[in-house]
Amino acid sequence: MIENERDLRHAQALNVARQMMTAARTAPKGKGIDVIEIALVTDDDLSRLADEMRRIAEETGMKFFLRDADNVLQAECVLLIGTREQAQGLNCGHCGFPTCTGRAAGVPCALNTVDVGIAVGSACATAADFRVDTRVMFSAGLAAQRLGMLPEGSKMVLAIPVSASSKNPFFDRKPKEKQ
Repeated sequence: MIENERDLRHAQALNVARQMMTAARTAPKGKGIDVIEIALVTDDDLSRLADEMRRIAEETGMKFFLRDADNVLQAECVLLIGTREQAQGLNCGHCGFPTCTGRAAGVPCALNTVDVGIAVGSACATAADFRVDTRVMFSAGLAAQRLGMLPEGSKMVLAIPVSASSKNPFFDRKPKEKQ
């Protein structure tokens, strides 16, 4: 039997993305409390995500959403990492308020935000170990959050498109003009 890499590339990228999900899940969490949500976007849902990014570009005028939408369509899949909002009760003040109970509505617990960052770092380190290309995207994360691609109430969603091509599509990106 002869297996051609081109025939296996998509499946391999999905397998790496699943390993990235595990890395994100097992990353250290503040107070050891797991409030991370993780999902993998594939197939037709990549188009749905890119379409929402284009809608956001139209609404906001932020052209980088258009460029990033094209990148999402060049990816094999997109990993999503976000958090459920849950104050950790430390009264640490990192959110800008002296106590957790005094925190204004809509202000995230700083520990939740840090947990997302650590999970994203662990996922990207795993991608690097397997030599696939990635880029952390706020834009695709916001679109995924608006589409409800993670469980209800998930916040601070970041997206990581994954590519296993001969040229990293997330590097040397040119600003996109509105069309």
